[in-house]
Amino acid sequence: MNVAPVFSDIDDSPLESAEAMEARLFEIGARRYHNLHPFHRMLHSGKLNKGQVQAWALNRFYYQSSIPIKDAHVLSRFRDRNIRLEWRKRIEDHDGIAGDEGGIERWFILTDGLGLDRAYVESTKGILPATRFAVDAYVNFVAQRSPLEAIASSLTELFAPTLHEERIVGMLEHYDFITPDVMAYFKRRMTQAPEDAQFALKYVKENARNPEERQAVCDALIFKTNVLWVQLDALYHAYVSGHVPPGAFRPEVNG
Repeated sequence: MNVAPVFSDIDDSPLESAEAMEARLFEIGARRYHNLHPFHRMLHSGKLNKGQVQAWALNRFYYQSSIPIKDAHVLSRFRDRNIRLEWRKRIEDHDGIAGDEGGIERWFILTDGLGLDRAYVESTKGILPATRFAVDAYVNFVAQRSPLEAIASSLTELFAPTLHEERIVGMLEHYDFITPDVMAYFKRRMTQAPEDAQFALKYVKENARNPEERQAVCDALIFKTNVLWVQLDALYHAYVSGHVPPGAFRPEVNG
């Protein structure tokens, strides 16, 4: 029986060095990062209405608020105090510390500015089922897979600053309901994300010591890009194509 070959968009040859793995990681980002998704293209070019932007911010809150939980799982995987100290900063960046409100609070500034009720946002009652499933899968991945894979899954941060810059410029230009103040989250991540990404990249380059471990690093990044992509698929299906599932946010009711 003839079986049709399976073609991948990513080279799958053995990774014989840390440098080859790094190049593969950037290839994954170039081909699979969610900046390429049609929903993001619409968001950044002013093609969405306010209700659709509200739906995006509401659903994305579940991801943002789950990041410290994910990072707490990473912390629990390491006895090395230096790694814990470095990774703990990520939790503080999102949950906040004295004198710094943190990323989750800055996300509330965005949803407040979009006219969403904060209690409703925080309840996550209106998010899409696919959002919840995808984000929970990410948290479980980090808790259950190897520490190397857990750290590798964060490497989407390598590509985030370009996306944040595009988002800030595009949304301020195209939406009269967006002001510089409500974009505070993305402005802060322009400096935080590169620092976080460089630590994670250095860690995986030093600790993935054979082709199998290097492939596991790449697979973890692919998994994470899928987590981000499927959330946008769900938003497009619900709020662009018009198939909002029961119980999910409806701008005409909850906006």
